[in-house]
Amino acid sequence: MVAYLFPFVDLLLKELLLFASICFLIGALDEIAFDGLWIAHVLKRKYTVYSKYPKATVESLNRAEADELPGALAIFVPSWQEAPVIGAMIKRCLKQWEYPHFRIYIGCYPNDPETVRVAAAASADTEKVRLVICHQDGPTSKADCLNRLWQALCQDEISESLRFKAVILQDAEDLVHPGALDLFDHLSDRASLVQLPVVPRRAINSRWVAGHYGDEFAELHGKQMVLREALGVSLPSAGVGSAFSRDALGRLAATTGSKPFDATSITEDYELGLHLTEGRARGIFARLKDGKGELVATQEFFPDNLEDAIRQKSRWITGIALSGWDRLGWKQCWRENWMRIRDRKACFAALVLAIGYIAVVLTGLLEAARLAGMYQPQPFSWQLKMLLIGNAGFLVWRLALKAWFVFQLYGLAEALFSVPRTAVANWINILAARRAILHYMRSLDGSPLRWEKTQHFHPLSAEVRTLKRVSPSARGDG
Repeated sequence: MVAYLFPFVDLLLKELLLFASICFLIGALDEIAFDGLWIAHVLKRKYTVYSKYPKATVESLNRAEADELPGALAIFVPSWQEAPVIGAMIKRCLKQWEYPHFRIYIGCYPNDPETVRVAAAASADTEKVRLVICHQDGPTSKADCLNRLWQALCQDEISESLRFKAVILQDAEDLVHPGALDLFDHLSDRASLVQLPVVPRRAINSRWVAGHYGDEFAELHGKQMVLREALGVSLPSAGVGSAFSRDALGRLAATTGSKPFDATSITEDYELGLHLTEGRARGIFARLKDGKGELVATQEFFPDNLEDAIRQKSRWITGIALSGWDRLGWKQCWRENWMRIRDRKACFAALVLAIGYIAVVLTGLLEAARLAGMYQPQPFSWQLKMLLIGNAGFLVWRLALKAWFVFQLYGLAEALFSVPRTAVANWINILAARRAILHYMRSLDGSPLRWEKTQHFHPLSAEVRTLKRVSPSARGDG
């Protein structure tokens, strides 16, 4: 009886391979076009700019503007059940930041007394930290907490007769570079959004799950964001290491009832970045090093287990690829729409990947039947063979390029692991897309999408992967 199923399985395999191969080819052509433009941009910068002028560092920017007074910067840190990390974060920032005019706004909730206690203790001897209690019990959305911090900032500006220059978003577990505020101060007059690179770090016992974030962000913030800025399209905020112009936020707040962060969105940072940098506005992706050759970036700890990683990526896919499509629509600029297609293809890409993996399983099944003498599979057509060979070549290129970006940031060992780790990333994305689609479909009856918090762990309590270049002050001491 089983033998009669083999011809059907063989036919199904050929159809799945053909569909997946065509889709992979379309995706590969998109990536090759993007990679080609990025390579052209890098070469242009190398031979027309860096051949004439030395690369700037944070220190050289400070020397160039030594006569200018630094502006006041506000750092927003929304906190729900962050008692294990918020104290160390506050102390670390106060210890390493030499920037003269900043204030950290910590957003807490009345039903989270432990976080309030730890934050208050860490900031007891300084006026550079303000503890703000939200009006309602938590957890609310991140945007709701950020809006409460915005209202506190506006109150401070009135009562103290001051004006902040920019609002910076950080999370409670972030490790922020000592020169980040100087860089934000230098660039905030020039753009509505200044985004620093995000560098994932992980617990040493989570090489595969947490490690795949490093692979993705190495390429995302080493290539994709760089070219987006070069193309002059809107830039999404990463939610951390993001400095928004206070004036740009103020203009938005004037039209939204003093609530510039959209609490109805589950990816409010992504949407806010696009809103503030579209059209004639400008966004800057600031990929700069300090005098020691270390990247000025935000180091962040990502989920170290499968369940939390799927939950977090599901929120990203729902907010960007599904709900974001409804909320943001399309523009009349081909470059802008190209980037939005790339942002929104996650669900379809996950479907194609799932079909590809099913085809691999069926191929193994038919090969086992052939070796057992139970069935002789039909040969592939020459068209399908050419598609498979072409896609294999594109796959080698993609894996090699990603490994190169990982090598630049983490070194050779992690670059080698990034190749097999691609399979782990694919499965996480497939499961996250499935969850996102179900979540989104449930919202179509009118019920709001529910924001889900990512669980953070204490960076000092976990052995972490060492970066190729990590500032000593960003290793988690303090």
